[in-house]
Amino acid sequence: MSTKGIDKKVGFGTAPVFFTAISTILGAIMFLRFGYAVGSVGFAGTLGIIVFANLVTIPTAMAIAEIATNQKVEGGGEYYIISRSFGINVGAAIGIALYLSQAISVAFYTIAFAEAFGPVFDYVNAEFGLQLSDKRIISLPAVILLSLLMIKKGADLGMKALYVVVGLLFISLIMFFVGTTDYQSSMLSMEWTNHIDNPDTFFAVFAIVFPAFTGMTAGVGLSGDLRDPKKSIPFGTLAATIVGMIIYVFIAYKLAVSAAPDDLVDNPLIMMDIAVFGPIIPIGLAAATISSALGSIMVAPRTLQALGADQVFPVMRINAYLAKGKPKTNDPINATIITSLIAIVFVSLGDVNAVAEVISMFFMITYGSLCLISFLQHFAADPSYRPSFKSKWFVSLLGAILCVYLMFKMNAQYTIISLLFMTGIYFFVTHTSKSKEGLAKIFQGVIFQLSRQLQVFLQKAERGEESWRPSVICISSDFFKRPTAFQFMKWISYRYGFGTYLHYINGYFSKESYSKAQDEIKRLLKVTGSTRNNVFVDTLISPSFTSAVAQAIQLPSVSGKEVNMILFEYSKNRPDTLKEIIENFTLVKSADFDICVLGSSDREFGFSNSIHIWLTPNDLKNSSLMILMGYIIMGHKEWKTAEIKIFAVVHEKEMSEQEEMLVSMIKAGRLPISPKNIELIKHKIDVSSKDIINAKSQDADLTIVGFRAEAIKQKGAEVFTGYDQVGNMLFVNASKEKAIQ
Repeated sequence: MSTKGIDKKVGFGTAPVFFTAISTILGAIMFLRFGYAVGSVGFAGTLGIIVFANLVTIPTAMAIAEIATNQKVEGGGEYYIISRSFGINVGAAIGIALYLSQAISVAFYTIAFAEAFGPVFDYVNAEFGLQLSDKRIISLPAVILLSLLMIKKGADLGMKALYVVVGLLFISLIMFFVGTTDYQSSMLSMEWTNHIDNPDTFFAVFAIVFPAFTGMTAGVGLSGDLRDPKKSIPFGTLAATIVGMIIYVFIAYKLAVSAAPDDLVDNPLIMMDIAVFGPIIPIGLAAATISSALGSIMVAPRTLQALGADQVFPVMRINAYLAKGKPKTNDPINATIITSLIAIVFVSLGDVNAVAEVISMFFMITYGSLCLISFLQHFAADPSYRPSFKSKWFVSLLGAILCVYLMFKMNAQYTIISLLFMTGIYFFVTHTSKSKEGLAKIFQGVIFQLSRQLQVFLQKAERGEESWRPSVICISSDFFKRPTAFQFMKWISYRYGFGTYLHYINGYFSKESYSKAQDEIKRLLKVTGSTRNNVFVDTLISPSFTSAVAQAIQLPSVSGKEVNMILFEYSKNRPDTLKEIIENFTLVKSADFDICVLGSSDREFGFSNSIHIWLTPNDLKNSSLMILMGYIIMGHKEWKTAEIKIFAVVHEKEMSEQEEMLVSMIKAGRLPISPKNIELIKHKIDVSSKDIINAKSQDADLTIVGFRAEAIKQKGAEVFTGYDQVGNMLFVNASKEKAIQ
């Protein structure tokens, strides 16, 4: 569904995207835990963390830049991009999880903001003899004030406040960089690997520090309020990612040369001791955390507003309530109220450490999804995908793989919980939503390209008789009367072969006949779609059955292989329908095709328990194909309990020779036919083969008989008649003898 009602924009430029992202990147972790990282793994190890983290963030930023320069990005930021690429259902599953992460992040940053008042608490307690320790007296009023700011004034005032706090943040960093210590003055040379004894492992430190690098997508959430999202999102996001990476490298170096590893680990506010004016660090921490909270409380409601506009929730009143914005600016007033209430609840709990790792999981899933979209779009080759900024497919793939890898490295338990949670949301939204496109939207293009490449490969590959498999085409106008031929095609195409079923429509090609063909193909797909078959179905309009056959045998197979077999079908109750098959037999033989004629009876295929194959002395060329067809049919699960039985009508003097030949063929072909299932029948001059078949195979579910081209010329339709006691029959004519390896 379109994002109706959220097309009004405040008109921000690129700066808000950059400042929202950079203020989230340079947040609480930078002030409180980066010294711990340098002290634990050394400067070299910290550089490794920065590089490793940016192997995720840079591909994600490039993916966002690519996607944003291809499509119009409406309100909802990351959710909008994902939902318009993967479909509403998948987008909703990720979007709801993303929203919860953003909403709870407001509480997380506000609690971290209260930590900046630690020195104030210490001073007040020492000066006035108080025992103040509960920092919720700071965090609760802060989150309420932020909420009121957003509800009353909206994003416009929020951006003005953001500029102020970002300014304070950079002033504190400048004060930190120009500061000096006795440790720095006495240092003779830089020790790249200097760290504490018995430190935490690299990945344990990485898991704690990684959230410092995850704010680069924060500005994307402002997409609905930007004048030109295609310009502002890529430039703002990439600039914040690169600037943040550079600043973190310098911070790591400054910490490494300014304090001993023990001091870096033990003192969370070690930056106060390094800065030229110590109190500026708590102020910078306050600025960083409140700016991150401010960014989150601007972005989260816009994600929720977009979810409501897409009607992903089952109650329409809820969707309408969440999608509602202010008349002039479309600020998500109702979504902001909901977000504020969630933030207040989590701030009241006072500790979101347990939830923080799950938040990181959801963000990582979002980043991985964005990288995956970019990667898939490279291979989908969709003509409508023409971004002005292009990432590389291997960069996007690296980002997606690393996201999954790091999730399990950080916390496998929370990763599984997060994935199960999102899977549950997906099935819930799929069940309640009108949209059913799910994962198919983006994967269709990829599957199309993969199919195209495979078909070309198969066509170019050398093929010999040793790799023979049926590539069958069937032409019939009787599908809706008698779907027997389609059933047979389903079995052939299940595992070993390829099948194309053409529903023949008699007539000349015109607007009316084409419209009829489109209606018929919809009916075909609807009926056959529930059978889980691998048959490609289509319609064919032609003025005569002969011209239809001539067209069909020239069509390429959907498999990429040439068509090598044609299947005709007729009703045994209406032998007059054999006329068209007989008339076109010579035409098909000229293409050197194997020909199968399926005679359908009222008994259909019975219980699919037995297949009888009949061999005759004059029909050895067809024998190998008949046995192979029996084996291919048995590969389908509907025939899994079936048994093949071979009957050979031979002259008395050839009995032992024929038996030995059949056994050797079966053993060489590794076919599931026991020698005890081979029965040799002595040929008698006064008894016809048809009488023998009628007597022996009257209870068979499928009887396979060979026929020769010469017999068709001499006897015509008589070749296929006279089997009144037998059920469904398959008549086989091989273009050449198939080698059973």
